[in-house]
Amino acid sequence: MRTLYIILISCFILACKGSQNNEIISNNDSDSIIHLADCTATIEEIEIEEPYIIDTLEQRIIDAGLVNIQDIDSSILVELRYSTENNFMKKYFYGEMTRAYAQLNVAEDLSKSQSYLKSIDSNLSLLVYDAVRPRSVQQYMWDILDMPINEKTKFVSNPKNGSIHNYGCAIDLTISDLEGNPLDMGAGYDDIRKIAYPRYEQVYLDSGLLTPQHIANRELLRDVMKAGGFWNIQTEWWHFNRYNRSKAKELYEIIE
Repeated sequence: MRTLYIILISCFILACKGSQNNEIISNNDSDSIIHLADCTATIEEIEIEEPYIIDTLEQRIIDAGLVNIQDIDSSILVELRYSTENNFMKKYFYGEMTRAYAQLNVAEDLSKSQSYLKSIDSNLSLLVYDAVRPRSVQQYMWDILDMPINEKTKFVSNPKNGSIHNYGCAIDLTISDLEGNPLDMGAGYDDIRKIAYPRYEQVYLDSGLLTPQHIANRELLRDVMKAGGFWNIQTEWWHFNRYNRSKAKELYEIIE
């Protein structure tokens, strides 16, 4: 959305004689004299929605038959991190795209998870950070991520194998309030530290670096996603798969 400020000027021609101190505009017609001192100006703030741009990358996703998650469930919030610099690589990857796409049945199952969350607390919502990730984007991430391969594969799947994200069957997300303020999970989205690993939660809880509330928030997310048939991976609290790689490959084509 962008805001335009429009100045509306209303001028009134008065039937009285103008003072010498009044600035006047005349078109040499004595009947058409405007006294600027008699004009009033008001400013109106008008919200104008900019048109949504579907670029080449997004069109490929649509042509492959994936759906906008919010078309399936408009109550689900989306903050597509790879369309911003607010991600662990500090780069834009998705161009103009700000909608999250997934396979139809994956989006429908995500809606089941949202409904379950709403039944627990109507003031909470799922907040999607990433959904389908075309393999071309994954390849770019893979190429520029500067770390040893054994570490790199914990955060970006090798594009040669095809990740669950590439099939539109994985979702990165959290739980937030209705304004999009996320619950505190003790580690942010895309945090590459081990404190973000579900497998090490007890270790960090015992050390005091994770609190019982952090763990409770993560467990709530896992329970909610399980209601839709999703499961968590052990190196990212935010990542959930709907299918494993072999099943996704059986059902769908990779989005390039």
